[in-house]
Amino acid sequence: MTQNLGTSFRQMLGSLVPEGEGLAIDLPGDWLQGRTAYGGLTGALCVEAAARLNRDLPPLRSAQFALAGPASGPLQVTAQAVRRGKSAVVIEAAVTGEAGPAARALLTYGAGRDSRVLRTGSGPAAPPAPDACPAFFAADRAPSFARHFDVRLAGGARPLTPGAEPRITVWIRHGDGETPSGMPAFVALADAIPSPALVLFPEFAPFSTMTWSLDMMAADPTSASGWWLLDSVIDAAGGGYASQDMSLWNDAGELAARARQMVSVFI
Repeated sequence: MTQNLGTSFRQMLGSLVPEGEGLAIDLPGDWLQGRTAYGGLTGALCVEAAARLNRDLPPLRSAQFALAGPASGPLQVTAQAVRRGKSAVVIEAAVTGEAGPAARALLTYGAGRDSRVLRTGSGPAAPPAPDACPAFFAADRAPSFARHFDVRLAGGARPLTPGAEPRITVWIRHGDGETPSGMPAFVALADAIPSPALVLFPEFAPFSTMTWSLDMMAADPTSASGWWLLDSVIDAAGGGYASQDMSLWNDAGELAARARQMVSVFI
């Protein structure tokens, strides 16, 4: 029997309604991180709005998100085409909340074509199977939205282990039993764990994602089991900021996306 996790991802996206030149939503409390949407959900709202408000988009190839402020209270999401070419479309999306601008995004879509340039890159080291991995989130410390994901620690370290390498590797999937498909669901999942900067924290302290760049390596990312392997590592930190590199593979070991983040840390 599927556990009742509150508002499903599909139900949450379904509550986006037309308003003015964009869409509006009042996010359910079970999808928040404290009083705001987490970065991956903010990005997913941008991608969903782009698909609804712009016709005939090719596959998403790259996205840049600047998280300017809290995405709290009733939200408005807009997505307008900056340029349409023969094979590419650039969309500018924005999320505005009760405190003002929450996020800006540039989404680049591109049609596929035959190419002699091919490099698949090295796959991840063979991790243990998801069922052999312990739960990542502690029940008493997990943010509200975490209940919607099944996350297993497959490698690296947990937060608050400052002697370890600042790396977190997890198996992750949507936990509502519906195994949502589509790009918004993938984007929401791709940023559903905390920054590995927290590995270096001696105690809990605030942190916040400032920018997130996502490059898609699959036009329609799928994983047969619903599980995705997410590896995230800090490659530089100092002055109150940390830079991280992220990779996501499906359950067949195929690279689906690469990402970069700049995180602000307050410790």
